[in-house]
Amino acid sequence: MEPMKLPGPKARALLKRDSAVISPSYPRDYPFAMDYGKGSWLWDLDGNRFLDFMAGIAVNAAGHSHPEVVKAVQEQAEKFLHISSDFYHIKMVELGEKLDEIAPMQEAAVTFMTNSGTESIETALKLARYQTRRTNFIGFTGGFHGRTMGAVTMTASKALYHRGFYPLMNGVLHAPFPNPYRPILERQFGEDYGQTVVRYIEEQIFRQIVPAEEVAGILVEPIQGEGGYIVPPEGFFPALRQLCDKYGILLIADEVQSGMGRTGKWWAIENFGVEPDIFTTAKGIASGVPLGACVARRSVMTWGRGTHGNTYGGNPLSCAAALKTIELLERGYMQNAAEVGQYALDALAEMAERHPSIGQVRGIGLMIGVEFVADKQTKDPADKLRDLVVHKAFERGLLLLGCAKSVIRIAPPLSISKSEMEEGLKIFEEAVELAEKEMGM
Repeated sequence: MEPMKLPGPKARALLKRDSAVISPSYPRDYPFAMDYGKGSWLWDLDGNRFLDFMAGIAVNAAGHSHPEVVKAVQEQAEKFLHISSDFYHIKMVELGEKLDEIAPMQEAAVTFMTNSGTESIETALKLARYQTRRTNFIGFTGGFHGRTMGAVTMTASKALYHRGFYPLMNGVLHAPFPNPYRPILERQFGEDYGQTVVRYIEEQIFRQIVPAEEVAGILVEPIQGEGGYIVPPEGFFPALRQLCDKYGILLIADEVQSGMGRTGKWWAIENFGVEPDIFTTAKGIASGVPLGACVARRSVMTWGRGTHGNTYGGNPLSCAAALKTIELLERGYMQNAAEVGQYALDALAEMAERHPSIGQVRGIGLMIGVEFVADKQTKDPADKLRDLVVHKAFERGLLLLGCAKSVIRIAPPLSISKSEMEEGLKIFEEAVELAEKEMGM
């Protein structure tokens, strides 16, 4: 496939205007300037068409501008746009009822609604401190939880996110996330590597750094997102749940990127057979309309009036979009994520056998990571090659996003068809071949 000449003239003009008035902190990697989108397809300002394998960072769960989501927002907009969380409206209550219904815990669930994943994490941290009367937290290396002060302290995927912002929030320690492809702790005989990490928390962190009875919560992504789309070993979450129960610690699942049907289940933690005490969601919950939520067991979310609040949380437009998105997931998109995701995983596993640069393919549903290496034996990260793949795919009409040091995430809309996935994977493999050739592999 011949590469497109990108960016086109209209996109170049917009980039110039952007550079004059928009913060340079945004992590733009390549010059895609969007005009509109439909389903799994996007068009830029110059009329070039692209297949979307990143869904606005796993946000556009029902695809771009799904007509039913658009209609739900329009109908709500005709009634009212905002009333604030100081008052009541039916969409907020209906969404709370739906989240209670699909929450990954048997106990009744109560929701605090926010505008983003970061706000949901901040809510969870405050709630855990309030409920336990403890002040410390355990997070994991590779974790990404947001960029506000509490959330960025819990984040440990890149030192860049901390540089220039110290002192951060007190009372946060990090353990290694159980990455089976790149283990750093020594396992005991017969031990699952996930169990190894939990043992490290108990034997090293609790005994040598902070007493367990001073820890309010353990915050963890069921599948790491920014850290590399890493799926933990089966033994990790059962051991972690047991550890939290033993010491009265709240288990907080960050489902901002992994939830809302992306793994073929409502929540990624359901793949591991344990229940959290608190979980957070955002990204895919409303198909692109800003919304987040912190959801907890009723026995945990017991704080009183005025303890926590916000102005826009539970905005009626966002709630309307979320309710329709959940309906669409129930009607087939969640099952589609499981089926098309498995097809993609199988196809990528075959692709890995043909390419020396693909060290590992991993994931569940449509949360898939492809890790690139310079050598399959040493597993040295091939970050420059990964970046080449992303850019060459862009030039050929496929939008990708990297994560971790040398991983590409495949997180398309959950509505993507098998034929669209197949078309995208052909472009992906062509980009891999070109990058390998350019890097001399």
